[in-house]
Amino acid sequence: MPVAATAPESQREFDLEPSDNARLANLCGPLDENLRLLESRLDVRIRRRGDSFRVIGARAESAEDTLRELFDLAKSEEVTPERVHLALRERESGQTLPETDQREQGIRVPRGGIRARGNHQRDYLTHIRTRDLTFGVGPAGTGKTYLAVACAVEALQADKVRRIILVRPAVEAGERLGFLPGDLTQKVDPYLRPMYDALYEMMGFDRVSRFIERNVIEVAPLAFMRGRSLNDSFIILDEAQNTTAEQMKMFLTRIGFGSKAVVTGDVTQTDLPAGKQSGLSHVIHVLRGVEGVAFTFFDAQDVVRHPLVQRIVQAYESRSNPS
Repeated sequence: MPVAATAPESQREFDLEPSDNARLANLCGPLDENLRLLESRLDVRIRRRGDSFRVIGARAESAEDTLRELFDLAKSEEVTPERVHLALRERESGQTLPETDQREQGIRVPRGGIRARGNHQRDYLTHIRTRDLTFGVGPAGTGKTYLAVACAVEALQADKVRRIILVRPAVEAGERLGFLPGDLTQKVDPYLRPMYDALYEMMGFDRVSRFIERNVIEVAPLAFMRGRSLNDSFIILDEAQNTTAEQMKMFLTRIGFGSKAVVTGDVTQTDLPAGKQSGLSHVIHVLRGVEGVAFTFFDAQDVVRHPLVQRIVQAYESRSNPS
């Protein structure tokens, strides 16, 4: 039986300069966990003495390029295993950009900078910045909600809008709102928690709390939008797959002058009753091609969470689309 050919091993030896022990420690991580992750993902062996590295394996050149990229990054931010994963994902998909382009396509928020990762995320940011209504459709972990919240924070800081309105349909995923303790606000808070978390990360807890008290940031269930006209606002409808067609139309007709809206969701994860069509699935067919409206469709290749999440999404996609 013929044996499959394996790629020949290669060896790369190089120094990371300028010599900086703090940057090297940041690059390697505690107990060299970042180097071990690179070895595992690229199937190489990495040996280090000071700032001198030796990489052995079929993908040694890719490992060297990734180490150099992360060493540059280590000058300005913490290199975590999550950051190593993202660098590998971008390199695997051939979606790395020059540093100047990365800065131009980044988002500035009070607690740092955020940049798009991959072509779909870059298209998504471009659509949000240039269109009045943007749809981000795709699986969990692709950054749809996080990037939308970041753009909203950036617009608020630049005085392009006067307030941020974050909306979610309060649809029970196997549970009943009536069994949750507290008043209505406390009942719907768990459904809105992901957007709170993103805001806290970008602006800090104290600032977000002040903005919520002053109604500069409003977080509300979709039912509270009926009858309103939202002017000079950045509005995000999250988990839109759990809207009905009627609710989606109601939400979209709330958009007022000077406002921008972003709608996010995953059409494969609806919690609506059986037989009820998702408003997100419906609106994709209704508004495709309408001027001023943009759609960005994400897939498993865009997942920026733990590598296992990407494999899970791919498994579900292959199961639902058998060849």
